[in-house]
Amino acid sequence: MLQVQNLVARYGDFQALFGIDFALERGAVVALIGANGAGKSTFLKSIAGQMKSKSGAIRFNGADISALASDEVVRKGVSMVPEGRRLFRSLSVEENLTVGAFAGRAGRWTLDAVFALFPILREKRRESAAALSGGQQQMVAIGRALMSNPDLLMCDELSLGLAPAVVKDIYNIFPQLRGEGLSVIVVEQDIDAALRIATYVYCFMHGRVTLHGAPADLSKRQISAAYFGLEDA
Repeated sequence: MLQVQNLVARYGDFQALFGIDFALERGAVVALIGANGAGKSTFLKSIAGQMKSKSGAIRFNGADISALASDEVVRKGVSMVPEGRRLFRSLSVEENLTVGAFAGRAGRWTLDAVFALFPILREKRRESAAALSGGQQQMVAIGRALMSNPDLLMCDELSLGLAPAVVKDIYNIFPQLRGEGLSVIVVEQDIDAALRIATYVYCFMHGRVTLHGAPADLSKRQISAAYFGLEDA
């Protein structure tokens, strides 16, 4: 479904990604792990059309999306849950969700479907997004992304600032999303949480891929070495 070849990205003179190769199969859940500054968020922004200073090939469902603007990428079937949620705080929960449907893509994700996935949002649909807890705001951010009816959902740091019990509840939805036919990329610093849901994992360090494979095939020693840059003796 997604193939990235030799992706390079820069912020001015600072190079953030160095020739990234990456592949995602339809229906997979790929965990992208790595320390702060590893290039994970930059990678997602590059795919989403939010990163302008980049080179390399990004192909999605057979089409080259490397040069597309972010709204065009959404219309192709790629949606992102951004780090920090970035909700419209002056809008209600329902209004925030409705914004996600701007692309007009047909599919099963409607307001009712999102409310079925996150029942608490139905109760709070008229409330301001700013009045919600952090976990509830994350649910709105996920629901907003789903409202575009994507084929690929990209999630950036879902657990950031959330209590472990809330993180567990949010991650429990991923088997259902995969059952609905979605492919998912999850950027996460909580390695254990990421590996529990992943069918495949990539580790980034300093803008490079240091390890990739199925979680069952990777030892904790290998992951630690790739994550922290330690010698894997």
